[in-house]
Amino acid sequence: MSETRDYIIEKAACLFLKNSYEAVSISDISNAIGFTKGALYHHFKNKEELFKAVIDEHLVISEIEIDVETATLLEFSDACLKNAKQTLKKLFSNLEGFEIIDYMSLIADSFRHYPGFAEAKMQFRNTEINKITDILNNSIDRGEIRADIDTNLIAQSYLSNMLGLAAPIIQKQSIDEAIEGLRDQLNQMYMLLKKNVY
Repeated sequence: MSETRDYIIEKAACLFLKNSYEAVSISDISNAIGFTKGALYHHFKNKEELFKAVIDEHLVISEIEIDVETATLLEFSDACLKNAKQTLKKLFSNLEGFEIIDYMSLIADSFRHYPGFAEAKMQFRNTEINKITDILNNSIDRGEIRADIDTNLIAQSYLSNMLGLAAPIIQKQSIDEAIEGLRDQLNQMYMLLKKNVY
């Protein structure tokens, strides 16, 4: 049962990536998997439920696991890079043969056709910004970085840099090249924030 469900999700994911949510019908999915509509409905009550399962399987962005109280900003930057690489490798290794633009379209469809998706992503964003803000404040308290910064704005910049990884991949860079570019950006930000000791 679980293997059949996974098979349906994979086939549907390919259809949703290749076409828009609106363009894919239950008949298209049924034909792609070689099941009758009745057999398909045995596993998913409708197209929306199947679409949600595809998104839950393939558009997972995990939070950065780190001890906010003890982590330095440099340690957090390293954790960001590790998380970004794992996320991108998982995202793009599951379904080969698709471009980043296909995934961008799928994300756009998620905001339109997955109830609660936008709210969940906004909550995720806010949680991550709060986490980064706390790390920045703790780093200031420890004397690691300058105190004359707006920690909330810097936290937003950190998150924007991480979420901006799509651009280099669209430009046909590899995931490793995109991660190296992010590493350079985070290192530069760290050097600008680092407290100078004379």
